[in-house]
Amino acid sequence: MTTTTADRAVVADSRAPRERAPEGRGVATVAHLALILWSLLVILPLVWTVLSSFKSTQEVLGNPLSLPGQLRFENYVNAWTTAGIGRYFANTVIVVGTALVLVMILGAMCAYVLARFSFPGNRLIYYSMLAGLTFPVFLAIVPLFFVLKNFALLNTLPGLIITYVAFALPFTVFFLHSFFKALPHEIYEAAQIDGAGEWRTFFSVMLPMARPGMASVAIFNFLGLWNQFLLPVALNTDSKNYVLSQGMASFASQAGYAVDFGALFAAVVITVAPVLVVYIIFQRQLQVSVTAGGVK
Repeated sequence: MTTTTADRAVVADSRAPRERAPEGRGVATVAHLALILWSLLVILPLVWTVLSSFKSTQEVLGNPLSLPGQLRFENYVNAWTTAGIGRYFANTVIVVGTALVLVMILGAMCAYVLARFSFPGNRLIYYSMLAGLTFPVFLAIVPLFFVLKNFALLNTLPGLIITYVAFALPFTVFFLHSFFKALPHEIYEAAQIDGAGEWRTFFSVMLPMARPGMASVAIFNFLGLWNQFLLPVALNTDSKNYVLSQGMASFASQAGYAVDFGALFAAVVITVAPVLVVYIIFQRQLQVSVTAGGVK
C-alpha cells in the first residue's frame, strides 16, 4: 500500500504539538495567578507565626515584620511548661487518637454492612446517617450536656471521646459507603469459597482494598477533631482536662495585656505542627483516594 503526500501531511499534522487556544491560555494564566495569590495568603501568615515564635514580646510589638534578633527557643519551653501546653497536648493526643481509632473502625464496619448487604431498614439507616451531617453542632450542646452529666461523663476525657466519635461517624460512613459499594462482588465470593467468615472477609480482604478511602477519611477526621473548639468548651470545663484549643484560648486571655507573645506564638506552632506533619505524610494517599473517587 502506497502512502500519498496528502496522507503523510495529515499524519505529520496530527503528530505536531497542538497550540493552546488563546482562551485556554488566558484561563490557565488566571488560574495560576489565583493559586499563587492563595498560596501567599496561606504561607505568609504561617511563616510570620513561626518567625514570631522566636521573638521576645518587645520585638513582636515593636516591629512585627522584622526578623528575630536571636532564636529564643525558651519561648517553646515556656509555652510547653509554664503555659501548660504540654498537658493540653497530651490530652488532645489521647482524645483525638482514641476517637479516631474508634470512629474509623465503627464507621468502616457500618459503611461496609450498609453498602454490601440488603436488609429491611438499610436505606433508612443510611439516610439517617446522612441526616446527621446536616445537624448543627450547637443545637446538640444542651442535650449532650445533660446526657453526659447523667452518665457522669461531663468534664471527662472519655465523655469527650464519645462525643467526638458520635459527630464524626456520619461523615465516615458517608465517605466510605461508596468505596465499599464499588468493590467487586467476585472478590467477596472468592473469600467465602476459601472458607473465610464474614469477619475474616471484612478485615483481611475488603478493608485493605478500601485503604485509600480509609486514609482520606482518617485525615479529614483528624483535622476536624484536632481543631474542635465548641464541643470541648461546652462539655469539658475542667482545666485539667483541657485540649489544645481550650488551652490556647485560656493562655491568650489569662494574662490580659501582659501576654508573653513569644510563648503564645510558640504555642500556636506546637498546635499547628501535627496537622502539617500528618498532611505532608499522607498527602499522596489523599490524592490517590480523590482520584479513585472521581473515577468511580
